[in-house]
Amino acid sequence: MSIRVLLADDQALLRGTFRLLIDSCPDLEVVAEAADGQQAVDLARTHRPDIVLMDIRMPGTDGLAATAAICADPDLSGTRVLVLTMYETDEYVARALRVGASGFLGKYVTTDTLLDGIRTVAAGEALLSPGATRALITRFLAGPAPGPLLAPPERLDDLTPREREVTALAARGRSNDEIARELFLSVLTVRSHIQRALTKLGARDRAQLVVIAYQTGLVRPESRQG
Repeated sequence: MSIRVLLADDQALLRGTFRLLIDSCPDLEVVAEAADGQQAVDLARTHRPDIVLMDIRMPGTDGLAATAAICADPDLSGTRVLVLTMYETDEYVARALRVGASGFLGKYVTTDTLLDGIRTVAAGEALLSPGATRALITRFLAGPAPGPLLAPPERLDDLTPREREVTALAARGRSNDEIARELFLSVLTVRSHIQRALTKLGARDRAQLVVIAYQTGLVRPESRQG
């Protein structure tokens, strides 16, 4: 079964390019295109895509507001938002993560990176590993205005010590492979710890797990490693 993608970008030429790339893959398909944020929300509710490839800066309702609306809609719980941005240090990206986006990509990424990014987010992972993303998360998600709490701090008590440790490393941008090497665990065991932490904290995906880790104080900027 193919991964169903909704494109949201105000540039028709760019949407057309993305459509050609995505539709060329047998496991991916574009189900609709939106030229602004409100269209993206409306089309997401109509088509229930697996992924919304969302530009941030669009006329009218921007990508940030559209991301918030999509991620807050219980009928779209199976839809994940992958944000596109011209600038990898854009504060809007961190704000999008706070309201539920599952990650972001620069608009000038390679074809393979774009397609792999769609598959990664569709699988429930998040594009939070690169160093630029770690720096962005530290700067904005851990700042003085972290946004609405996704989980109260006392929910951390539900985690086992190992789940807390794995969650903290994930929040610092470590991949599953890196966590496994650091803690001398198998990748499968790391994935199991991540999944249990997601369930216990009520996190939608790995991106929300990172936000919760910062908001609850499990990870702080001064404690970030690497």
